[in-house]
Amino acid sequence: MLKILLICFSFVCFSIDCKLPDLVPQDITNKTNEIMKAHASHKVLTPILTQRMLSNFIENLDPNKTYFIEQDIDPWIHANSSTLQKTIDDFNNSHFDIFFAIHQQFLNAIERRHSIEKKLDFNILPTHVKANEFKDMAWTKNEEALGNRLLRIRALQVEAASKLSEDMREKSMQRIAKRQAKYEEEMSIQDPRERQKLILSEILKATASSMDAHTAYFTPAEATQFMISVQQKLYGIGAQLRDDINGFSVIKIVEGGPAALNKQLKIKDLIVAVNGEPVVGMDITDAVDLIRGEANTPVVLTVIRETKDELGLLNEQKLDVTIMRGEVVLKESRYKSTYEPYGNGVIGYLKLYSFYQDRDSSSALDLEKEINKLKKEHPLEGLILDLRFNSGGLLSQAVAVTGLFISKGVVVSIKDESGKIQHLRHLDGAVAWDGPLIILVNRMSASASEIVAQTLQDYGRAIIVGDDHTFGKGSYQTFTLGTNETEQVDPQGEYKVTRGRYYTVSGRTPQLTGVQGDILVKGPLSESEVGERFSKYPLENDSIRSNFDDDLTDVPFLQREKVKKLYKFGMQERLDTLHPYLEKLRSNTLNRLDQNRNFQNLLKEIKKKDEDDQSENFGQNDLQLEESYNIMKDLILMMDEQGIFFHRTKEIFTLSE
Repeated sequence: MLKILLICFSFVCFSIDCKLPDLVPQDITNKTNEIMKAHASHKVLTPILTQRMLSNFIENLDPNKTYFIEQDIDPWIHANSSTLQKTIDDFNNSHFDIFFAIHQQFLNAIERRHSIEKKLDFNILPTHVKANEFKDMAWTKNEEALGNRLLRIRALQVEAASKLSEDMREKSMQRIAKRQAKYEEEMSIQDPRERQKLILSEILKATASSMDAHTAYFTPAEATQFMISVQQKLYGIGAQLRDDINGFSVIKIVEGGPAALNKQLKIKDLIVAVNGEPVVGMDITDAVDLIRGEANTPVVLTVIRETKDELGLLNEQKLDVTIMRGEVVLKESRYKSTYEPYGNGVIGYLKLYSFYQDRDSSSALDLEKEINKLKKEHPLEGLILDLRFNSGGLLSQAVAVTGLFISKGVVVSIKDESGKIQHLRHLDGAVAWDGPLIILVNRMSASASEIVAQTLQDYGRAIIVGDDHTFGKGSYQTFTLGTNETEQVDPQGEYKVTRGRYYTVSGRTPQLTGVQGDILVKGPLSESEVGERFSKYPLENDSIRSNFDDDLTDVPFLQREKVKKLYKFGMQERLDTLHPYLEKLRSNTLNRLDQNRNFQNLLKEIKKKDEDDQSENFGQNDLQLEESYNIMKDLILMMDEQGIFFHRTKEIFTLSE
């Protein structure tokens, strides 16, 4: 039974136990059938899915493309129709000989790599090697090309290690060799039963991920860690890392976590050692293991930081950063509330990091509390809701947060694998805020964030400011494990499956396209290739009819009339209040940004398309937020000039002319 409905696209990566799931061949066929029965699109194995499955299986074995060469895998990477059909027939009968053959070829490739490495001169390495050249690599065509790739990878690793002390440099290179040896040992399990478990679990991973970008199979340990991420709780220092081969880049620091409170670690820092132990070449899960530990114990991170001198030239600085470990509970940074004085009142600012709910609080209740507090303490002139970097959460909370700004009506519709459409509505006529509203987004605003932004845009309740579009994830998933802490993980593993798409009240889904911004204010991610359309095997976009005039057809007939009497009174209208101001607001923004030297410098930086740079602000002010305040001030002024006002007291929330 599928239990948790998820409307998010990513989760934190944790270290995991290496214990293999208890699988036999028949389990693979059975679980695949379960996943396909629930999946939005794929119900049976097809040649297209099978080709994806074979490719995924091969890439999972050799993700860095440093073992196989093209001729090893060509019969499977470019399988002919008869091979694909035989694979389908065998799969349906729980026969997986082709995957065992690929695995054996991988073992042969391990031996060949050892032979190649013995012939290479690692004392003479290429120069000017960059980490981004190892992204989206093709398979090498021959042994010579593979040897050259190994040399270039080694050059990058040696360059990173050269920034360490002599002792740490040696440890770093030993760590790289140890990591390689450990992986090869895991892949070369001698016990036949354990080897079968390994291969079967890899088949399930390859099969699930062939269906779309978000369907996945988890081993028991991975499932446990996934639940930790869903529950928004983790342990360590509160930093998100990315493996860059030559170390681990800090790409995000969790607000409220130990690293954020310590203030020494910076986004873009390259971690090359932990407590004096080199991590260059280490698996990211092993590096996380070193960083994690008991609360209130110190961890020392050796980082390489790029700085600019007075002439603007880049310099590298090596330094040690000491952080006290602690429990990182995202509850402490689920939202942020502040305000900026304007006129006789204030402009409120709410930043929501995720869509959450537990026994004590929820995103909607917390935001409503903050809105009421702002109205009680100040005349509230306008409100900015910041959903940048908010990757989603619970679908029910997307509905509830949207409901803070509309009366009654359809918020989002979900269409499941059978084509059945269900409408999720806001039923409470009370509105927490009905005045000027800006939703601030970027290309990492996804899922539940996109529901809120697009629905409020559909109803004419908000102006969308920021990047040109959001992430573009318009699908929803369910996970087989419930949220009850006492529930046991299936020893055969769990899975997450894409059940369908969601659509806002206009009938549009943001799948692939994202929510389109009303006023463009570029940020650090505005030129980055991030989003659903860059993922593997995304679902296509489509649409359903709009539901502004809700006919309640999804409500059982006998209950429909009773519901209609209570529901149809006080429905949210589709407003055109904000639209007349958009052209002037855009013009004002363009003029301001043209004169803003910091913003022009930002544009120069992001046009370089440095894929290694995913920081939120390049060390400058939050220019998107600054301009959002300016847009809100313009909007309030223009509305006042037109004689449009709104009541600012706690008791009344009606828009009037």
